[in-house]
Amino acid sequence: MRVLIIGAGTGGLCLAHGLKKAGVGVALFERDRTPRSMLIGYRVGISPDGSKALHSCLPPDVFAEFVRTTARPPKHIVMRTEKYKELLVGEIDTELDDSRSEKSVSRIAMRTALLGGLDDVVRFDKSFRHYSHNDDGTVTAFFDDGTSETGDVLVGADGAQSKVRRLRLPDAKVVDTGITSIAGKLPLTDETVKLLPPLADGGITLLFGPQGEFVIIHVMRFDGTGIEDDYIMWAYASAHEKFPDMKGMSPAELKQVVLNMTPRFHPDLRRMFSLATPETVFQIRVRTSERLQPWEPSNVTMIGDSVHLMTPGRGIGANTALRDAELLSRKLAEAHQGKDVVQAIGEYEREMVEYGFQAVEASREMMDGRSLAHKPVIGRVVSAFSRTFLRVTNAVPPLKRKMMAEDAAERDHVSSAHEVVRAG
Repeated sequence: MRVLIIGAGTGGLCLAHGLKKAGVGVALFERDRTPRSMLIGYRVGISPDGSKALHSCLPPDVFAEFVRTTARPPKHIVMRTEKYKELLVGEIDTELDDSRSEKSVSRIAMRTALLGGLDDVVRFDKSFRHYSHNDDGTVTAFFDDGTSETGDVLVGADGAQSKVRRLRLPDAKVVDTGITSIAGKLPLTDETVKLLPPLADGGITLLFGPQGEFVIIHVMRFDGTGIEDDYIMWAYASAHEKFPDMKGMSPAELKQVVLNMTPRFHPDLRRMFSLATPETVFQIRVRTSERLQPWEPSNVTMIGDSVHLMTPGRGIGANTALRDAELLSRKLAEAHQGKDVVQAIGEYEREMVEYGFQAVEASREMMDGRSLAHKPVIGRVVSAFSRTFLRVTNAVPPLKRKMMAEDAAERDHVSSAHEVVRAG
């Protein structure tokens, strides 16, 4: 068997490792010209389930390198107002072993680590155009440079703008959530560390504005050598209509947009916005998939955002892609040993659609709540209620334990659904 993978993101690389580990022939094609180009975003949160999927698919030396290049794991999650006033502090379990623990990862460092051992598999500067089915049951992928490759299976791991999805499932819809986000990155120095809210260095910080605005802050400290310099990343999100027309704006101009929209935010937070390295600032309009109707399986399938694009509301997009990769690599390994390949892919797709779209809907529910909070009058009511609820929860230990347990369970619900479907 030979499997063609389109896209060298987190899911595509994990799948390539899983297949190679199982003795399945694999070739991975990435449109980026180099391993470090065009990586939007600066931090990926790998949940215990994501860690388990990577541990299953990666050879031991590559998994060890992945762990080495992760940042210090977050010890707590802190919710505050835009003026740094505490709403809730919760602890994160850091006692799990490397194969099951929560990890904070730089996208660049993660890709570099996961490329280990795949020199004979990954080909950069290969922009996928379309595919065709052949009379002998194989599938051929065609690229913009005029070349083509033929295999037994084609897997789209090409993300939110997936060409494979548009060809394979032309009726699949990706919809706008109504939320725009601008993010940036700045070096972690003696000066900038003083701008952080309490407990931000060593945790995940969520800030809630008075009109439903939302800011997340991650501090990335690396203990390994030769990875990246320590840095702070921030992301500001609000409703589309709150932003000016940003078409054609430079990164420096996008940074100024955030400053213009946050005049009453804590001055240290605004200072962090202003100190972001201009070339690191980018904007996205948050989109998500709608649940798909069942389809007949073939030897063309998809993983990750290419099939179930989700908002960052639950922080589970990358982890769901890793679960896809682990499941699909296992099913294709069964086909490599004699099972019918279309049957194997059909089994993968039935499980993936169930847990994948549960994750989509959970993340969409959280974003819809934020979107509602952006409405002028409703926003103030929702914001006031949310802050009161969080403060009360923080002050009542049983309520706080219950909330943190439910949040952890919510983040793991995709894996649980996966196991239930598999057992059924």
